[in-house]
Amino acid sequence: QVQLVESGGGLVQAGGSLRLSCAASGRTAAMGWFRQAPGKEREFVAAVTRSSVSKYYADSVKGRFTISRDNAKNTVYLQMNSLKPEDTAVYYCAASNDLQRLTQKGAYDYWGQGTQVTVSS
Repeated sequence: QVQLVESGGGLVQAGGSLRLSCAASGRTAAMGWFRQAPGKEREFVAAVTRSSVSKYYADSVKGRFTISRDNAKNTVYLQMNSLKPEDTAVYYCAASNDLQRLTQKGAYDYWGQGTQVTVSS
């Protein structure tokens, strides 16, 4: 069982930046970020394989968000720049024991508790 603990959420003005962190209690093949806004489905944001060779992004965040990981710390980061009000959501970290279908919720075995990101206009 892998436990995930997110941090770094908060309130920021549009155009600002935040960095989310997610520390895992064990080794995982891939890690990702999803988000869920009120009344909406949880959606994929970004994912990275353990080697960091492969990274995936939702179209809505490409060019603004960057995912990275530090395997020595079992930690994944999400640098979010040029934030928009529509980025407001609870952001969830997830970990997978596989390298397939990383843009899909079903590919992930473990989930964090979520951290709130609020972008004001």
